Amino acid sequence: MNGRFLKTWLPLALFAIFLLFPFYWMVLTALRPNAELVSTTANPFWVRHPTLEHIQYLLRGTSFPRWFWNTMGIATGASILSVAASWLAAYGIVRVRFPFAAGAGLAIYLGYLIPPAILFIPLADVLLQLGWFDKPLALVPVYTTFLIPFCTWLLMGFLKTIPREIEEAAMVDGAGRVRIMLGIVLPLSGPGLISAFIFAFTLSWNEYLYALVFMSAPEHKTVPVGLATELVRGDLYQWGPLMAGALLGCIPVVILYFLFVDRYVQGMSGALKG
Repeated sequence: MNGRFLKTWLPLALFAIFLLFPFYWMVLTALRPNAELVSTTANPFWVRHPTLEHIQYLLRGTSFPRWFWNTMGIATGASILSVAASWLAAYGIVRVRFPFAAGAGLAIYLGYLIPPAILFIPLADVLLQLGWFDKPLALVPVYTTFLIPFCTWLLMGFLKTIPREIEEAAMVDGAGRVRIMLGIVLPLSGPGLISAFIFAFTLSWNEYLYALVFMSAPEHKTVPVGLATELVRGDLYQWGPLMAGALLGCIPVVILYFLFVDRYVQGMSGALKG
């Protein structure tokens, strides 16, 4: 029993503490009154007089609700668009077997390796030419530039795990390519699609550079940009509202992972096997 504790449970407990401590500290700071935040005698690992004033200030004294819904709409739209386009690309590369399909798949994945810091300059010119600068919905197609390559690679790996015999049997029965694609392969791709969507949503939710460069009006900002630019004034950091915003901002991602964690692991496992 002692050996199992030392080899299994103790390392897991230490890893859990290391992983969860930043979240614990975030919650403490969000609930700690300003007097305790600047106090040198207060217990740093506990809150003596918890308060909700930082959360109330964030919701009523800032544009955080607007930032939240901006981020939610942008992340959802970019994730849906990216997953849909990626699944079609992955299906064409893996199942149709057109000439140079392997090279196309590699080229798409290599696009994921291009740093976003290089792309934002030409993208800024494109948005200016289209008149989309400082419009939140413009971030939806912009985010697809770094979401589609990885989602395509992930879905390619997952689609390889679906037996081809299913499609061949459907063709023998007279089913066409579109019917096989939408009626058979698409439902079987559920775990892979969920994994790709969670990945895309998380990246979109936390994206900072494009949202900072392309959005200037305070009401058009996303949660990461709004917190960093509106609650930090020079060397003055409003730690209470900042941590409250970080706490509220991570809730959608936590809920998404909590609801679909089994499908997410299944989809990632299929992608790695493929």
